[in-house]
This record gives sequence, structure tokens and C-alpha cells, in this order.
Amino acid sequence: MRIFKNKWFVRFARDERISDDSLRQAIERAERGIVDADLGGGIIKQRVARAGQGRSRGYRMLIAYCAGDRAVFLYGFAKKERENITGDELATLREMAAIWLEASNEYLALALQEGKLQETTP
Repeated sequence: MRIFKNKWFVRFARDERISDDSLRQAIERAERGIVDADLGGGIIKQRVARAGQGRSRGYRMLIAYCAGDRAVFLYGFAKKERENITGDELATLREMAAIWLEASNEYLALALQEGKLQETTP
């Protein structure tokens, strides 16, 4: 299972001090069938804990997800800052998910090289 972050998400995770380990744990839960919400179109929502607190007061992560293959963290937000995303935002995220989930290994390699994606550290 390969786990990626898009360019926007890399900045978000850095600013919020969200570790790759926390992101991997969210995907490990999804791999075990524990998904907080399936939003359709290849998008799942997983909760990630804020440092020193539980997941319920933490962050909501919107992820392009294909079980056993790849996950791409697309967007995140703190629960205390906003309740949810809009329908238009979800439609855009579904379009992004389709691109990343259908991308060839060559395209992923190019995106990594160009800085459009970053792979999580093991």
C-alpha cells in the first residue's frame, strides 16, 4: 500500500504538526475496514487525532483511497474550524481522486519528481 500527500496537504500537515505515522494509522484502519465515512467516488473521510487529544477533537482527512493499492491525502481540516465540506468541494475532490487513483506508476513517479505528490515516510 502506497500512501501519498498532495502538495496542499503537505503544507497543511506540516503547519498542523500531523505526522506521517498518524496518516499511516488512518490508512491502516481503513485497510481493516474501519472507515469513518465513505463519501463515494473513491473518497473516504478518516479522523486523525490532534497531538495529546483524541480523534473526535482532531482533524478530518479526505483521502482518495483504493484498498490494497494506494491512498492520497487530498484535504484536511480541524473539526473545530469547520463542520464539513460543501457539495462543490466534494465534487472537486472526487475529480481529483479519479485522477490519482487511475494514474499509472509512471505518472505517479513524474508527480513525485515534480513535487505534486509526496510519499509518506515508512
